Amino acid sequence: MIELDAATVLLQWATGGLLFLWFTTRKHEISAGYGWLLRGTFCVLAAGAAAAGIATDFVPVRDVAAMGVAVVAIATVRRKNVTFDLLGPAIGAIGLIAAAVHATDGAGNISTNLLRVAVGTVFLGAISDAMLLGHWYLVQPGMPRSILNELVDALRWILPIEIVVMLIPTGMISVLTGAVDDGWNGTLGWFWVACAVTTAVLIEVTRAALKERSYSAVMAATGLLYLAILTAFGTDLVARAVLA
Repeated sequence: MIELDAATVLLQWATGGLLFLWFTTRKHEISAGYGWLLRGTFCVLAAGAAAAGIATDFVPVRDVAAMGVAVVAIATVRRKNVTFDLLGPAIGAIGLIAAAVHATDGAGNISTNLLRVAVGTVFLGAISDAMLLGHWYLVQPGMPRSILNELVDALRWILPIEIVVMLIPTGMISVLTGAVDDGWNGTLGWFWVACAVTTAVLIEVTRAALKERSYSAVMAATGLLYLAILTAFGTDLVARAVLA
């Protein structure tokens, strides 16, 4: 059965996004406006996570944690000490642990579910922030390109881990062999494979684009990341929906 908890996904997105906000601003090479933009964006996502949880399947620890992430994100909008950006992910992590345990509900492997939620959080945060960071070069064209390179390199390491945790039994191999019914005669399993492969290709092409010296290379990389965010979400969300 295909099932995906919107509250958990939104909390993952907000938590991972705030984590990589810290990662990209820790060297103080980006203007304050970038931090304001991302904190505001992920505040809205965290608030959405809390609202979705309360409206559908209330999980106290998860949904209160989502509220906490939203409050912390908006409270730190104008703070110059980027270390405070780690507070939101720390609170979000507590909520996501509760969400993973709740989703298992006595069936399946809790450790596998925790691993998938944790890796998915980092994965979604990294790809989202990479795309947003690429756009910020329009606002701050003199920003060192190494910041985006670091984030794309991190994404390059995270993707294989994301794929592996989705293959752990019972995983996507069972969907491809038909042992787990995806409701579409295996189509979603192959769609997941296509998303994973395409994401890997887009990341590599993005890295190649960033080696070019011209400013237009950054814009080309951003366009590629636009596509990558779509396939990356497919890599994570399709697998979790089918395996739920």
